[in-house]
Amino acid sequence: MTRTLHDKLQAMLDVVYPALDCDYLAGRILDRLDLAPDAETPPAHQNLWNEADVLLITYADTVQQAGEKPLVTLKRFLDDCLRDTLSMVHVLPFFPYSSDDGFAVMDYMAVNESHGDWDDIRAIARDYTLMSDLVINHVSSRSRWFENFRKRVNPGRDYFFEADPKTDVSMVVRPRTSPLLTPVQTEDGERWVWCTFSEDQVDLNFANPEVLLEFVGIIRHYMDCGVRIFRMDAVAFLWKEIGTSCIHLQQTHELIKILRLLIEEYAPGAMVITETNVPNRENLTYFGNANEAHAIYNFSLPPLLLNTLVTGNCRHLKTWLMSMPPAQMGTTYLNFIASHDGIGLRPTDGLLTEDEKQRLINTMESFGGRVSYRRAPDGRDQAYEINITLWDALKGTAEGGSDHWQLQRFLCAHTVMLALEGIPAFYIHSLLGTENDQVRVEHTGRLRSINRSQWQIDTLESTLDDPLSHHGKVFHELKRLIGIRRDQPAFHPNATQFTLHLGLQIFGFWRQSMRREQSIFCIHNISGEVQQVALGDINLIGTDQWRDLISGLQIDDLSGVLTLKPYQCIWLTNTPE
Repeated sequence: MTRTLHDKLQAMLDVVYPALDCDYLAGRILDRLDLAPDAETPPAHQNLWNEADVLLITYADTVQQAGEKPLVTLKRFLDDCLRDTLSMVHVLPFFPYSSDDGFAVMDYMAVNESHGDWDDIRAIARDYTLMSDLVINHVSSRSRWFENFRKRVNPGRDYFFEADPKTDVSMVVRPRTSPLLTPVQTEDGERWVWCTFSEDQVDLNFANPEVLLEFVGIIRHYMDCGVRIFRMDAVAFLWKEIGTSCIHLQQTHELIKILRLLIEEYAPGAMVITETNVPNRENLTYFGNANEAHAIYNFSLPPLLLNTLVTGNCRHLKTWLMSMPPAQMGTTYLNFIASHDGIGLRPTDGLLTEDEKQRLINTMESFGGRVSYRRAPDGRDQAYEINITLWDALKGTAEGGSDHWQLQRFLCAHTVMLALEGIPAFYIHSLLGTENDQVRVEHTGRLRSINRSQWQIDTLESTLDDPLSHHGKVFHELKRLIGIRRDQPAFHPNATQFTLHLGLQIFGFWRQSMRREQSIFCIHNISGEVQQVALGDINLIGTDQWRDLISGLQIDDLSGVLTLKPYQCIWLTNTPE
């Protein structure tokens, strides 16, 4: 017998709130969404994506024009330059905020007036699958909720996690070096609030079910405005319990299941993506049993691929790829190699040695990168992320420094990403080949600003049209590669993938479409030297015709040799043109 929506929700709530009347709480939640208690829950294991899906990550105001709202300018840029290239757009936090470029939200229900309004958000959502951040772990210290906390009135009085300043918090895992507990003056005197990220980002207390109810209402509003993908920011830290690490707790996983259930029921086809920048094994747990995240960020990919290309050795990348489980139907990986944040180092734990991490850090610093640190449970500061644009990160190698292969190396990195199992996601500054913005770092005082430049659209369009500009070369070649990818069934996010063993300078894998009508051998020279691959080593089927999707080269002699220039990539397929 199929359980009703109410029954399933109540069972999940019982795990999180065992002391509460969860039958009543489930009813309140469903009322908030106008969902029928006796509705059947959505079918499991549905793929909500295909090979044509490609995501763009951008701030609302990355592309600007004087006198025009940035969200309007962004929509025009998408329509004019990327309509046939992208299917999904992640607009980073577009709400009023007090710090952290949007991740200290002051009002979840409003659009930042300097960016535009909800009509502008709806306009993007009409033509692209829109992804929005659900900044669920913390809220701005200047939000109405926190102002009410200070005044000791509702809503907000009991919305924040507090702890005695004498509490032993040495076990707590967090990504910053700032103090965890922050003193706040309230109408009741001094209180100490929990701040995982900064004193301006105060952690919410989901042990109070009213906080959950608030977010149910927020989620409904976003879906009503066209949002169909929810990026759950910093969700690993959601549930706090003194005496634990306060990361990945059972209640956190259960709350993700609850929100996914509600989101799927309210808007069939909507998705949840968890942002959990943690070691690979921990990250994989957010798939649950295909009942938590629809997709997880492949956080180990950016640092491992970067390390591969600056060392000319794919050993660690290949070892990692072989260890990655195929995503179940109804789940997938979100592949990215750059984002608005830095390149995380925690996801390399257990994959790179400390010496290898330090060599990567040294190389990136020589290319203009800056390193952020976190406070480890033992009190030591550890390198957390490298802040650098991907364009500058790939300007040379660890051994030789800057060289003339920057463009080829950069394109190789994205060609690998486009071919891997999962949905590819492009940060806008990678699509544009933007350089390090050291001036912005000095202006803001924030290291992450190095990769958060802003373009005037007239300058951008003329630069992209300049055949001598590396920006134009990057943009047009990446668009071409994306166009090729979108037509290949073997690049479906859930298509079969096997790792090839072609030496340390060739990173290769095989993809096969879900109906087995297409194979693609993805072969990438990750070194600065010419490499050769014997076709006999990849076991091509002799009765098929083979060609390279990227260059158009036809393969006539299956016993021959492929010669790859430095950083050249080949997608060898058996389907006719």
